[in-house]
Amino acid sequence: MAKQSAVIEHKSYARVGLLGNPSDVYFGNTISFSLGNFWASVRLEPSIDLVIVPHPSHDLVQFNSISHLVNRLQNEGYYGGVRLLMAIVKIFHNYCKESNITLHDGNFTLSYDTNIPRQTGLSGSSAIVSAALSCLLDFYKVRHLIKVEVRPNLVLDAEKELGIVAGLQDRVAQVYGGVVYMDFGKNHMDELGHGIYTPMDVDLLPPLYLIYAENPSDSGKVHSTVRQRWLDGDKFIRSTIEEVANIAVEGRKALLEKDYNKLAALMNHNFDLRR
Repeated sequence: MAKQSAVIEHKSYARVGLLGNPSDVYFGNTISFSLGNFWASVRLEPSIDLVIVPHPSHDLVQFNSISHLVNRLQNEGYYGGVRLLMAIVKIFHNYCKESNITLHDGNFTLSYDTNIPRQTGLSGSSAIVSAALSCLLDFYKVRHLIKVEVRPNLVLDAEKELGIVAGLQDRVAQVYGGVVYMDFGKNHMDELGHGIYTPMDVDLLPPLYLIYAENPSDSGKVHSTVRQRWLDGDKFIRSTIEEVANIAVEGRKALLEKDYNKLAALMNHNFDLRR
């Protein structure tokens, strides 16, 4: 019984980038919220060896036939969640070492499950990482030593370790939960290493519908070309990103005033600018 009570389990929810997306990568502003419909859960159980358990369907290594393998790779890609769990364990360990946070010697077994649709922009990868980080914070009893504002950076660092191109907003929404207004101004990012994150009342949101594609694409590939153009000082990209960031500022005002016609217009404009 004692061993069973030591099991730690955490959920992290899918997130929607409501306004200002993708200006979080460009010192902008965003509003995002976590979504109760979909989540990733990670379970940590103390064990003799450190074990990362492959998921029976997301980390499939046994197939009925060669065509089953090929179809699987075409639809799901090569990657499951094992690499995500490994990466956050490494990033967490290194951060604690650099910050002089002592970790006890116990080992653990990490396993995960998720029902977040893949590659639909709902942050399925970071949900797994975020839930795993929560388990590690509790297992090592160091939650009070790693500030909540810093945790999204650790999640992002784990994904960067794997070559995933992304920004902080998804991880902030998942670490904080609910609706969050985020200011990624260059001053904050340079001085603090993170943005200024302001939780908002969930009841300010109107009823919303979520629509996602069944044949998704890899958002990382799209982001990487835009990022290069921004770094090269492309005037069109720079001015558009600035406009996108301002949409979140206006959107926060519209939400606080419950001006949903304005909110809908801003959502449409944000989408048009991204297109």
